[in-house]
Amino acid sequence: MSLVRKISATIAAIFLMAALAAAQDTSAQQKRLRQLQKDIEVLDAQIATASKQAGDALTKLSLIRTKVSARRELVAESDKEIAECNRTISRQQSQIDKIQARVDTLSLYYSRLVRSAYKSRDTKNWYMYILASDNISQAFRRLSYFRSLSNELKDQAVKLSEARAELVIQQDRMKELKAGAVTLKKSREKELASLQAEEAEASRLASQLKKNKTKYVNELNAKRKEMEKVNREIEQLISSKSKGTSTKKAAPIDYTLDSEFSRNKGKLPWPALGPVVSGFGVNYHPDFANIKMPQNNGIDIALRKDATVSAVFDGTVCHVAVLPIYGQCVLVQHGGYFTFYCKLKSVGVKVGDKVRTGQTLALVDTINGATQLHFEVWKETTPQNPSGWLRPQ
Repeated sequence: MSLVRKISATIAAIFLMAALAAAQDTSAQQKRLRQLQKDIEVLDAQIATASKQAGDALTKLSLIRTKVSARRELVAESDKEIAECNRTISRQQSQIDKIQARVDTLSLYYSRLVRSAYKSRDTKNWYMYILASDNISQAFRRLSYFRSLSNELKDQAVKLSEARAELVIQQDRMKELKAGAVTLKKSREKELASLQAEEAEASRLASQLKKNKTKYVNELNAKRKEMEKVNREIEQLISSKSKGTSTKKAAPIDYTLDSEFSRNKGKLPWPALGPVVSGFGVNYHPDFANIKMPQNNGIDIALRKDATVSAVFDGTVCHVAVLPIYGQCVLVQHGGYFTFYCKLKSVGVKVGDKVRTGQTLALVDTINGATQLHFEVWKETTPQNPSGWLRPQ
């Protein structure tokens, strides 16, 4: 086996397990980085739209805060990537040091062989040395020595050449790794600068809101009342589908589908991929203490214009409606569970349709300049936090 193959086999044995684990982590990390960058692009577009909407400072501030959060995570992921790159460089340097030590050892041994061969360079002296042997056995041993010396000299020359070639390859790889590290650091510095600028913009907008507190508090109160009214309508709708009404009985619950839906908690695909700009439940305004934000029975996902919205699980379309604030909506039943998709257009399903996981239901609509999907999950008449049901992005 050549020296290069021996070295490669040794390195593979040492680093195989670590490399497999690192490759998996790196793949997930790269996927998350790409998703964060896409999220920021979507938020940039929505912020630009909100900036054109007169008196929409509240929406713009909310979007910027979401973008700041995504940017912080992006910077953190970049830091992890840089740290992993530095660890790879360290391992590479260790590998180079081992090969260099091997080259040094081979060089020393080879130089000794060369000196030995040089001293025995006269062929006549070789013959005389062999002929002066006391017996035939000693003559053969001396002949074997000279042959062995010649073969060993050739063999060591090949090994030394291979080791030096491997060293050059690994040194070139080190240059690539260091160049990649420089690129990563520059990208991280750029992201950090963007983060600082976005945080400053959020602070500026927050100060602007505080100067007009009464105006924006009134807007929030009006929005909360409107949202509460719509939430009551949705609750009544789902209650009627779950329990039935006085005029129409609810369809029998498919308990097999109900059980399958339940088992997939935390594993459901997203109806559309994008950053969550408004979470589940009741929150308080980050700038106005004690000001309660409107109750959110689902989550709101910022999307690109005309993004497709898909069913998160097998089920039956049990209602298609138009609601204030939310526009067109589709309600899908999954046994005793329901998923609700709002702010839609070009709805492609109707009541009674059977839908499959991942099947397109509609396109997302742009309402008041915002392109956001409103998504809810219900267990009978109790709203659930969708983030706990959907798989990590």
